Amino acid sequence: MPLLEIRNLTKVFPLGESIFGGGAKGEVRAVDDVSLDIEPGETLGLVGESGSGKSTLLQIIGTLDRPTSGVVTLNGQDLNALNDLALAAVRNRQIGFVFQAHYLLPQCTVIENVLVPTLAIRNRTATAEGCRDRADRLLKRVGLADRTAHRPGQLSGGERQRVAVVRGLINQPQLLLADEPTGSLDHASAQQLGQLLVELNREEHVSLIVVTHARELAERMGRVMELRDGQLVPDKRGA
Repeated sequence: MPLLEIRNLTKVFPLGESIFGGGAKGEVRAVDDVSLDIEPGETLGLVGESGSGKSTLLQIIGTLDRPTSGVVTLNGQDLNALNDLALAAVRNRQIGFVFQAHYLLPQCTVIENVLVPTLAIRNRTATAEGCRDRADRLLKRVGLADRTAHRPGQLSGGERQRVAVVRGLINQPQLLLADEPTGSLDHASAQQLGQLLVELNREEHVSLIVVTHARELAERMGRVMELRDGQLVPDKRGA
């Protein structure tokens, strides 16, 4: 059974009122009747021009936004049927995020940033000691064992993104969503991060969806698809 099932997903944004008083000017279908399955452990590179709907689709999959219509099912659970509190629990325990902007807390150390998502699950499914052990193992895995006490401002861009990846994986999610994770990195750091994501996908047995403009990164994934005017189409340029 697929880990993630998307059926006829649509997201419509109204354009607002006309300055001439003629009522609504229309709407934008940012995501237009998208259907997609993601298997456990699968990797998908999602490409497309700016404004094609890539980030909107990722936000809906990640429960950061709700669709206008359609169904998103994760692990057999209809996400649209959940209230905001239940969605927050799904987001915390089953989905990891990596964004172009790392969103690390500048006042916190590396280890403190990594452990922030574990605060909601401690004393339920994990202990503080267990979370710290996992954080230390993951930081060592990504080459940051000697940076645990550093703050984000003391790290390079590539190091900050590696911390963000570890934070996204700390609660052992089934699905990792990466939105332009290499967009702010130099070429060498981007290559290293792309390779790291592929390796961690295998090691952590986590499904991975990467939204990117970087074709080199997308083609590291097992499958590449394109969003074009809100519609999902097979990507042929990478074939």
